[in-house]
Amino acid sequence: MTTVHQACYEILREQGLTTFFGNPGSNELPFLKNFPEDFRYILGLQEAVVLGMADGYAQATGRPGFVNLHSAAGTGNAMGALANAWNSHTPLVVTAGQQVRAMMGVEALLTNVDSVTLPRPLVKWSCEPSSAQDVPLALSRAIHMATSPAAGPVYVSVPYDDWGRQAGPGVEHLAKRSVQSAGALSEALISKLVAALEGASNPVMVVGPDVDASEANGHAAKLAEKLAMPVWMAPSAPRCSFPTTHPCFRGLLPAGIASISRILKGHDLILVVGAPVFRYHQYEPGEYLPLGARLIAITCDVNEATRAPMGDAIVADIRLALGTLGERVASMSRSMPAARQMPEPAPEEPGRLTPERVFDILDEMAPRDAIYVNESTSTTNILWQRLRMTGQGSYYFAAAGGLGFALPAAVGIQLAKPDRQVIGVIGDGSANYGIQALWTAAQYNIPAIFVIMKNGTYGALRWFAGVLEAEKVPGLDVPGLDFCALAQGYGVDAVHAGSSDELVDALRRALASRKPMLIEVETRAA
Repeated sequence: MTTVHQACYEILREQGLTTFFGNPGSNELPFLKNFPEDFRYILGLQEAVVLGMADGYAQATGRPGFVNLHSAAGTGNAMGALANAWNSHTPLVVTAGQQVRAMMGVEALLTNVDSVTLPRPLVKWSCEPSSAQDVPLALSRAIHMATSPAAGPVYVSVPYDDWGRQAGPGVEHLAKRSVQSAGALSEALISKLVAALEGASNPVMVVGPDVDASEANGHAAKLAEKLAMPVWMAPSAPRCSFPTTHPCFRGLLPAGIASISRILKGHDLILVVGAPVFRYHQYEPGEYLPLGARLIAITCDVNEATRAPMGDAIVADIRLALGTLGERVASMSRSMPAARQMPEPAPEEPGRLTPERVFDILDEMAPRDAIYVNESTSTTNILWQRLRMTGQGSYYFAAAGGLGFALPAAVGIQLAKPDRQVIGVIGDGSANYGIQALWTAAQYNIPAIFVIMKNGTYGALRWFAGVLEAEKVPGLDVPGLDFCALAQGYGVDAVHAGSSDELVDALRRALASRKPMLIEVETRAA
């Protein structure tokens, strides 16, 4: 007899989901019993941290991550992190244990009441199978739903007495199934796009996170070079999709309607690839498009295509589309854009380090293929100006703006990319939302480096208070934090850096150790 438990583990094994990220409760124990030796369970001490680690791992591998949460309470704790995964198009299979079926009607303790509704609208699909025999099919469907365009998290709630029941007939067909999408551009669309791009007198390209996620950065660079057009990163970009040292690169677009329109003024064609149009933040009314400009967006997400307030949209495979356009467009005879001027090195000054000085030191000392995970939100623009990020998968940021992403994501990304050095750049306010991930880094010896930018305040909120003319707002300062003590309490080596020399020494030691390490840096407010 094949049990539901056996059938589901075989599906997970065949589909390559053998790394679990979880924080189990009593409802999950029957699923985890007799845990196979060819699987591994990465324990996190809080559910938002668990989901953040899985988010980073799945983004870095490009394969679905598997998350094991505890009923409604664990799901609730993870919802903020789920928002980041939803906005990142991260493929995640999120499971949660449910009470036994016989006690769900009386809503016994740890019943996940209305479990299918709970994680919405932050999942692509949500399910609680109607019978135990439907659990393997639901799990199989969840895996394929998570990875189909546009990728994203899915949720499956399973009553814990289902695992020991007999699987239904035909269950053996599920494990080896494949579901593939063919999102290539039609010949008619290719011809129209090529004509529009070649006919534009001053085109510009805006690239978003799905370019990096589809490993199409090289295709984007080739297209930009052939058309000799400038390239901007989309606002609030959660990934870096174009080499920041490339002469076509212009920087990170701001997140205001009027500001974007002002920067793109003079371009007659705006090609947006792999990004929403646009992910605005602060309210800054103005014209959505500069006068005389046409916008064409290529996206993998039909929701992003349909909600855009302007322009034409094409839903397609990002990598295939960029690769085809790069091959088909003719090279233009116009001059390449003038290379962006890199800022002068930040001067050494007495007292706390400036963020500019910190990033200059990081850029000088880090390996060229380092991966940066950013959640120092008030210094993001400075980071983009000063760090050289040139390879695929070199940068990650919280796509929904929810704090608590970077520290656990850095752990997950380092686990996925052991041959590259992951460096988390995290504000002292942000770090507290995911600090428990340090324990996981220590227990599994995951050698990420965590640089805490300690300025004693929520810098991004202070900036926004100025934008909104909100005076005398409470709760913006976070004094009295000792991150070295916190890290050491979780088992991670830590050092305080109060000067450039101390930061250089700390980074040198961290890079050589191949162990997790936290560096607390005293910085000025940006």
